[in-house]
Amino acid sequence: MKPLPDLPLTIRVGGPLGTLDRRPLKPYAEPVLAFLAALSKALLSQAEVREHPDVATFAFWCRAANLARLSAEFDRRHARLGRGLVLHIAPSNVPVNFAYSFAFGLLAGNANLVRIPEGFVQVEIICDAIAALFDRPEHARVASMNRLVRYPRDDAITAALSAECQGRMIWGGDATVAHLKRLPAHPRCVDVAFADRYSLCLLGAEAVLATDDKALAELVRGFFNDSYLFDQNGCSSPHLVLWRGSDASVAAAQQRFWPALERVVQAAYPLADARTVDKFTHLCRTASEVAEVRSATRHGNLIYRIALTALPADIAAHRGQFGTFFEHAAEDLEGLAAIVTERYQTLTCFGVDRQEVVDFIVDRGLPGIDRVVPVGKALDMGVVWDGYMLVEELSRIVHSA
Repeated sequence: MKPLPDLPLTIRVGGPLGTLDRRPLKPYAEPVLAFLAALSKALLSQAEVREHPDVATFAFWCRAANLARLSAEFDRRHARLGRGLVLHIAPSNVPVNFAYSFAFGLLAGNANLVRIPEGFVQVEIICDAIAALFDRPEHARVASMNRLVRYPRDDAITAALSAECQGRMIWGGDATVAHLKRLPAHPRCVDVAFADRYSLCLLGAEAVLATDDKALAELVRGFFNDSYLFDQNGCSSPHLVLWRGSDASVAAAQQRFWPALERVVQAAYPLADARTVDKFTHLCRTASEVAEVRSATRHGNLIYRIALTALPADIAAHRGQFGTFFEHAAEDLEGLAAIVTERYQTLTCFGVDRQEVVDFIVDRGLPGIDRVVPVGKALDMGVVWDGYMLVEELSRIVHSA
């Protein structure tokens, strides 16, 4: 196998491109599990990680116990190997996403080239920890297979790398994904693309009313994490809140839920002046453009609620930012059937039967909603994401007939 070409990029972690070892491993190979478990410990031991919940969440995800659970759940009916070399184009606006993408490529048994974003302290924390582990002899095999790199948007570089890769993980907006998929790639290259997605939350009004103060605090803290940690930029962060219940129960539940959330946001979310202006401008523009807007309720500058008389068919085109949420109430799930397209990704739930929701999606053949998870779990990445079983997608079967 010829070495990779020398290209004008910056290697943040790892050796020269020409020394990259592209020999694949089995999925959930022991050197990979040991490396990721060590990365988890290294990150969780740093005091500064406490200031970055997204880094702490990633570190907790790749702890040894979780990796063992994932490995035990993996389908081993067929012998598998990683596909070879995987190129990861990470999103520029979600700092820790590159680390999950990297981990998925590792767990599938691949060598990896990861293009990392700029301007985030979280990226530097994780990269420094990876670099330190790569220097240890016990992680030499993993270090030899992986490079974390930076380069400006450059089709020539991406095309040159794509020509050598058997897989690509492409994260970005619809236009970015479409553009990158048009670039020439290795004939056997498998693309796993994550384009624009839209997510929402379903709350049972009676359940919100029935919770005690402790459970309510846990609920709003989970909703805060889902929504505010990435300023609603995460593909799984909710923009629409659907309330299930009668008009009276929904009104009462809203009077309990939103003030409780406001207290959490006040304590944990610094809203810059520039974002406050952008947020109010967005509210005014939405009120003028969306015919179904009935009213808007502001909890200071921290929470904007936009009440809808009905669900617009194109509601997924109208997103919240910095704590802006559309709201609608209904007594059943039928409204979902009218709005859900393939763009819908995550539905977070509280106070409703999640299996009932899954059955509704399947029975009605809805083209979207790939995840139905509890409130507070929207940002929990997993080896099943966007409807893909990622380790299976990034590995190949070695079949014996």
